Amino acid sequence: MARRRDLADQQRRLSAATWSVLAEHGLPGLTLRAVAERAGCTTGMVLHAFADKQALLVHARELLHRRTGLRADAAQAAADDPVTALRAVLFQAASPDEEKREEARVWVGFLAAALADPVLADLHRDYNRRFVARVRELVHAARPDLGPAEAADTATSLVALVEGLNALACVDPETYGERTQQIALDAALARLRGEP
Repeated sequence: MARRRDLADQQRRLSAATWSVLAEHGLPGLTLRAVAERAGCTTGMVLHAFADKQALLVHARELLHRRTGLRADAAQAAADDPVTALRAVLFQAASPDEEKREEARVWVGFLAAALADPVLADLHRDYNRRFVARVRELVHAARPDLGPAEAADTATSLVALVEGLNALACVDPETYGERTQQIALDAALARLRGEP
């Protein structure tokens, strides 16, 4: 039993160290040695958990998906109605503050890396499509009168809006700060509700 707890604790430490290195140094700085230093362990211990840098990158991408997925689950569960749930899920994915921009920078780093790495590209597509599917279900719940194609197009547009704002906010948080993100998302949701 103690061995299983030790392994779980080691995995948590390495996961926290991986995220910390990613947030501070981006994908180029994510090395086995940097994770080992941050976790206070040897490179050998990191290699025991991750066979190579590719495995570490996959783990880090899964961490990002898990973080955002749990937050979306909580936002959706706390909402009283479908429109509120849709707004809450979209806003939790936005990056109005420094912590969320840090997450967005990690996401942009993975997006860039996915252009040259088929494994990361597959992961990115899969996780993005899951988010689009969640938003599509929420759009359908908020506007059951929309046909499947229109609901799908609306969901894809809303996700593209959020992710575009996130990418721009990474580089220019002054122009694409919280107020700008809120105005853009609220305007898109008003159009969805049929408001002028």
